[in-house]
Amino acid sequence: MEYTTLGSTGMEVSKVCLGCMSFGSGDDWMLDADEGRALVERAIDLGVNFFDTANTYSAGESEEILGDVLADYDRDQQVVATKVRFPGATDHRNARGLSRKTIEQELEHSLDRLGMETVDLYQVHRWDYETPIETTLRALDDAVARGAVRHIGASSMWAHQFQRALAVADREGLASFETMQNLYHLAYREEEREMYPVCDRENVGVIPWSPLAAGYLARPHKAFDATTRGEHEKDDAGVPYHEGPGSEKINRRVAELAEDEGVTMAQVALAWHFQNDTVDAPIVGTSSIEHLESAVRALDVSLSDSDVEYLEEPYHPVPVFGHE
Repeated sequence: MEYTTLGSTGMEVSKVCLGCMSFGSGDDWMLDADEGRALVERAIDLGVNFFDTANTYSAGESEEILGDVLADYDRDQQVVATKVRFPGATDHRNARGLSRKTIEQELEHSLDRLGMETVDLYQVHRWDYETPIETTLRALDDAVARGAVRHIGASSMWAHQFQRALAVADREGLASFETMQNLYHLAYREEEREMYPVCDRENVGVIPWSPLAAGYLARPHKAFDATTRGEHEKDDAGVPYHEGPGSEKINRRVAELAEDEGVTMAQVALAWHFQNDTVDAPIVGTSSIEHLESAVRALDVSLSDSDVEYLEEPYHPVPVFGHE
């Protein structure tokens, strides 16, 4: 395993972050408690110390499963991230959004499910258009002050919104967002235009979600919907990257390099992240121990400058996705 410093937090995290959205019972591709335990334990064996979940994943089941496993390990060695914005175990008028009431209630519920007194990274899952950012930041700052949260982060939003949040925190002397979790991979690079220059200038840690494009970069273009998850992404989620003007060519080039190097397509796509100076740790969501082990081995895949150029060259702009 390799480790890196997560933005300005000073925390040392594994360059593979295990995404825990697959834990629970929301869909047939998800892992139950025993299967989730096996995956987390194998991740720890491999040196993973960074885990990402959310209150809304399987209505809180993901947090419960992760917390139950980590209770058997040295908590000090693990970095745990969760999120707030969408409903957790119950849905009601104040279970969603980023009001002080919602943040304080959902944080308490998340900590209970995780079995922790403090969460290392608490992230706003999306922008809340109904609540002033000052209100949100003051609630988060209070959570940091009382020791319930160590650091705060944000997820997919417009760069102007993120910059405003950083400016308000600076002006008011409040805890500031130190990480950005957004959609980014070889077939979706729109974040390079505005968001990542902001992150670079402000020393914000970057932890992309869906680094393999929900599996699109892990298998040939025509086989994208061969799995239940891929079928969902293609037919239900409205993702744009598999239909982008350069997507099929990018997919084909990933396959070519994988064959040349004797590795998998997923390992090539992840190696691109690992060698990207902007990225701290991609969030690898998987329901397979084999795929997790393969993701860790991608750290050993070396791409030359010409390889990177070859992979990136076909890219064309696609519609912005993931901010809502």
